[in-house]
Amino acid sequence: MKINKLSYQDYLFVALQFLIFATYFLPFKIVSIDIPEWLRYLGLVVIGLALILGTTALLQLNTKISPFPTPVSNGKLIRTGAFKVSRHPIYTALIFSAMGYTIYQESLLKLLITLVLLILFYFKSGYEEKLLGQTFSEYEDYKKKTRRFI
Repeated sequence: MKINKLSYQDYLFVALQFLIFATYFLPFKIVSIDIPEWLRYLGLVVIGLALILGTTALLQLNTKISPFPTPVSNGKLIRTGAFKVSRHPIYTALIFSAMGYTIYQESLLKLLITLVLLILFYFKSGYEEKLLGQTFSEYEDYKKKTRRFI
C-alpha cells in the first residue's frame, strides 16, 4: 500500500475540530436551558455509552489511529466491533458525548457548538469516505451495510 500524504484539507479539518473542542470547554454559560433532572442524568448515560463505543473503536484501531481524515499507510478496513455499528464510531462517540454533557449542563451554547461539531464531522467524514473508497475496493459495499453515524 502506498504512503498517503496529508493535504491542506486534513490540516483544516483538524484545526477546525480543535477550535470547536476548545470553544466547547470554555467555562462560561450564556443561556441555560431548563431540563428535567431525570433527563439531565440521562445525559450522563449517553456519555457512558459513547465512551464505550469510542474506547472500543480506539482499541480496534490500535496504533493505526490518526486525527487526520487521510487513511494511514498500511491501514486495514475494519468492519467489525464498533465499526459494525458505525462507519465513524469515534466521531459518533464524540458527538454523543458532547450532546450528553450539553444536556447534563443545560447549556444552549454547548448545544450550538455540538451542532457545529456534527456539521464538521459530517463534512470531514464525507472527505474521509472519498479517500477510503479510493484506498479500499470493498468500502462501497461496507457503506451500504453500515451507517455513517448511529
